[in-house]
This record gives sequence, structure tokens and C-alpha cells, in this order.
Amino acid sequence: MKILMLSWEYPPNNIGGLSKHVYNLSQELSKLKHEVHVITCEEGTSPLYEKDNGVWVHRVASYNIDTTDFAKWVMHLNFAMIEEATRLIREVGRFDIIHAHDWLTTYTAKALKWSFSSPLVCTMHATEQGRNNGIKTEMQRYISNAEWLLTYESCKTIVCNENMKNEVVELFKTPAENIWIIPNGIGTEKFNIPFDEEAFRSKYASSEEKIILFLGKHSYQKGIHLLIEAIPEVISAYSKVKFLIVGKGPMTEELQDRISCMNLEHKVIFTGYLGEEEKIKLYRVSDIAVVPSMYEHFGTTALEAMAANCAVLASDIGGLSEIVEHKQNGLKFICGVRESLRDNLLELLNDDNLIEKLKKSGKKEVDKRYSWYNTAKITEQLYKTVISEVEGSPWASWPEEEEKKKLQEKLKKEKEKAAELKKQLRELQAAKPDKVKEAEASKVSKTEKAKKATKTPRKKQIAAKGIVKEEAEKIINT
Repeated sequence: MKILMLSWEYPPNNIGGLSKHVYNLSQELSKLKHEVHVITCEEGTSPLYEKDNGVWVHRVASYNIDTTDFAKWVMHLNFAMIEEATRLIREVGRFDIIHAHDWLTTYTAKALKWSFSSPLVCTMHATEQGRNNGIKTEMQRYISNAEWLLTYESCKTIVCNENMKNEVVELFKTPAENIWIIPNGIGTEKFNIPFDEEAFRSKYASSEEKIILFLGKHSYQKGIHLLIEAIPEVISAYSKVKFLIVGKGPMTEELQDRISCMNLEHKVIFTGYLGEEEKIKLYRVSDIAVVPSMYEHFGTTALEAMAANCAVLASDIGGLSEIVEHKQNGLKFICGVRESLRDNLLELLNDDNLIEKLKKSGKKEVDKRYSWYNTAKITEQLYKTVISEVEGSPWASWPEEEEKKKLQEKLKKEKEKAAELKKQLRELQAAKPDKVKEAEASKVSKTEKAKKATKTPRKKQIAAKGIVKEEAEKIINT
């Protein structure tokens, strides 16, 4: 299949989890022998056009019109994406499927769908209402309406779990039968990098201290404030501990000030943004990863921690509640309740056997259920389902493509006929020497017969002439 992915994020442009998702899904679909093109936003010095491990990446710049309005900037980006997609389709032909990710590519997806009669599917990675615990501003309402439009225009909508499916059905009235649940994948192999764990760990904590890790955006949605509020009580009950706070966000300075006011800088380290390899190493050396989200559509951080053999404590909310089974592959606390977070965290800190059990079962769960190969195979099946459903309709192919197929079929038959004629000619040429010999032998035989046939009459003619001559001489003499 020829697949067109639309996403405003793609590595190295990593603003959220969307970038990793599109990258890994595209790579796996390419490995399944599909032709995948991604149109995305430009980023720094990254090439505008490249082939990334089999995936064709096309980066575009938003229209250079100054604006502080994010919605207008998104519209400018979509205009540029439509231009690039139109050029691309003229070059490589119509795409079998268009796959749009989140509301930021809604306008491009809709325009291409109707302009080129290509079936459209979308993935809803989150909703504006879910991210903000309600619609409170005009901008949020605008984004929510754009999300609805994308699901309305799509043949099928992809979500990552049952919780997200219920949210989309309730918010946008999308028919449940048009929604496919396809879990996100985790690239587990990347967590197997070799390094000196003891030396790396010593940069952040002593050998006696347990490391508690938070990794994510410093925002209300991610629940980082709950963890910060629980830290003093945790330390007072279990002092041999170190908290690592990775990432940044709108709440970073506020949280740092809070830690400073509590005189806990020696126990809490804000690392800022870290590279991928550094984050993987931190997962590996940490004892517990805390995911205190107030809203989480999936829970990639929890799965990454499990894949890195790290025990997980997570909010009982959204996708996290489906991933984490309490005391089986992790612990869950009541979402938004600091006391519940504190109590469950202390339970883990005081029970090394429980930590080891959760590490083993968590890793086993990820290896079994959450691979990008499985995600790509299910997505491939979704594409095939959509294509089969539109078969025979204007969405199946262009009229000129149908004519092209007929001509190709006719040409194929003509080539087969020509090949058969060539075969017969070769057989005749192979048999020619024998026939030539037969013809030459026949010619010699006929010549001999002709000679024999003419030999006797010739003698008779000579004898007759002698007789005539003798008779003539007798007459003269007489």
C-alpha cells in the first residue's frame, strides 16, 4: 500500500509522545513492505526531504506570516502541508490511504480527502477536553471542534484503549463501530544498552538511597504537583531516598521554589530535559517510577518504565488504569489524592520483594502485549478493511487510474501473445536444419531422375540422325 502520514511532530521535533508514535508506526509499516510518506513541520537544520530508514519524510515551513495566534499558525502550517501533498501526489500518484494524527492536521486531511478521493483514517491521541478537564476557553472550544471535524471526516478513528474510545464516543458522537482500539507500542530493544550502572547511578544517589523517578512535562495534567506535595511526608518516613524530576514545563519554576522553601534541594534533583539515552539509563537505575497523571489517554511513561525493569506507581485514571494491575505489574493510587500516592509509595519503599516482583511482571507484560510490530499489523488490517469497504465507490480509485489499469491489462495480454509467437518461431527455427536437409535431398533426387529421363531420348535422337544421313547418301549415289 501507499500510505500518507500527516503529523505536525516527527523526530527530531519531539514536543510530546506523538512524534515517537508516528516515527515507530511508520518504520514498522515500512518493514511490512508498504510505501510510507510523512508530511510534517520543519525542525531546525533537519533536511526538508529525506529517506529515513525506508520512510520518506517531507518537512514544510509554516507560512512566514507573523502571528501570536496559535490557531492561525496551525492554519498556515496546514496550507504548506497541502501544497507539499499536492506536489507529492502529482509526482508519485494517488495514495491508498491518508492517516492523520490529532487535530493539528485536520484541514490538510480534509482537503486531500475530497480533492483526491483518498480514504481517510485518523488517530486521536488525546482530546482537548480531557487534557484540560473540561472546555473553559474559546481556544479550547475551537480545538475541540477541530477534533470533532477530524473524526467526522474519517472512515475509521483509532484510539489506544477502551477509556479513550468511550471518551471519543461521548464527546463527538462517533459511532462505536467506526472506532478501532490499537494499543501504542514500546520499542523494548532500546532499553538493552550496555553501560556501567553503578557508576551512572552514583551521579545522582548514594548506594544506600533508593531512586524515585518522575519523567514528563511539568504541567497540571501530568500531576507533578501531587508528587512534590507528598515528598516531605515520604522523606520523614523513609529518609534513604532521592527524587529525580526529569523534564520541564509551565510549572517548573513554581515547583523548584516549593522544594527550596521546604529545604529539600539535597533530596530532589531537577535535571531538565535529557537525551533519549540518558533517560533510558535513568529508568534502568531507578527503583520506582511515579506516574501521577490527572489525565492520561495511554500511559507510555509507565510502559517505558516497565520495559526498563523499573517498578511503577501510577494514577488510577484513563489508560494507566488499563495498563497497571494493582500489585500484579505495578501499584495504583487514587487519582488526585496526595495521601493515596504517599501511602502506596511508602509501601513500595519498605518492601524490596514487592519491588522485584513488580519489575519482573511489568517487563513480561510489555514484552507480551506492547510491541510496535503488533501495532503496525493491526493498523495494516485497518487500512485493508477501509480499502475493501470503499471498493467500487469513487473513493476506491481515480477514473484515469481505472483506464490505466485497463490499458495495462491489455498490454499484458499483448505481451503474452507476443511471447507465444516468439516461442513458436524459436521452435520453427530449431526444426529448420532437418527440413532443409530433406528439401536438398529431394532436390538431388529429382535432378537424378530428370537426367535419367532425358538420357535415352538423346541417344535415340543421335541414332536417328545417323540413319537419315546414311539414307541420304544412298539416294545421292543412286
